Amino acid sequence: MMRLSPFNIVSLTLGLAFLYLPMLILVIYSFNESKLVTVWAGFSTKWYGELLGNEAFLDAAWVTLRVAVVSSTIATVLGTMAAYVLVRGGRFFGRTLFSGMIYAPLVMPEVITGLSLLLLFIGLGVDRGVMTIVLAHTTFSMCFVSVVVSSRLVTFDRALEEAALDLGASPLDAFRLVTLPIIAPAVISGWLLAFTLSLDDLVIASFTSGPSATTLPMKIWSSVRLGVSPEINALSTILIGLVTVGVVAASLATKQSAIRAKRDEQTAARTA
Repeated sequence: MMRLSPFNIVSLTLGLAFLYLPMLILVIYSFNESKLVTVWAGFSTKWYGELLGNEAFLDAAWVTLRVAVVSSTIATVLGTMAAYVLVRGGRFFGRTLFSGMIYAPLVMPEVITGLSLLLLFIGLGVDRGVMTIVLAHTTFSMCFVSVVVSSRLVTFDRALEEAALDLGASPLDAFRLVTLPIIAPAVISGWLLAFTLSLDDLVIASFTSGPSATTLPMKIWSSVRLGVSPEINALSTILIGLVTVGVVAASLATKQSAIRAKRDEQTAARTA
């Protein structure tokens, strides 16, 4: 059993404090009575009430949630299809170009991606709004889903699919009944990653949004430029809570899916 040295313990403590202490301070000051975010004047929850009455923040949050759900769902479907082609498609004409186009957004600066999409929408005469943000988020998050699903497909035992085909299942049924349940944890992880990236995006949304569509990160950024208000602390605290609950729930769901997939894989192997 490896033991941590005092240096490693101190380094780990300082690193975690650097990451999470600002969040903890933000959460504490979201319950501050004072309007000044740096002066503690007593415990109060009034800023959460003020936040619930702020229609601008609520509208931006609703736009962000819609964009995140739709874009992550589309990105998961397309990313899973792309991963399946890359892993199972063998060698075909244009494979190198196809894989390069799939993985390019991973290393492409967001400013370049946002600017290129903006020029594309202007060239096509498309009015910028919720739909253009969804298309943009789908474009850059699809590659992350593809990477996650590809890593699972590489280690997938193809003998299970072959056994299903030998038993009379069609290729589509074999994928639906055998492959998809086993790679489901990776697909779910890809969806959560795409969802998180969409919620967090500011740069690309700034290029592809229009006057009728403002995401929550854009609204927070524009508000912070005029000064940090206690309402932003309250909003950030709510987001931290939602993300924490989502991560815990997703971890539990993924763990259960992995257990079921492992059980199904063992059952299929014994049947074969």
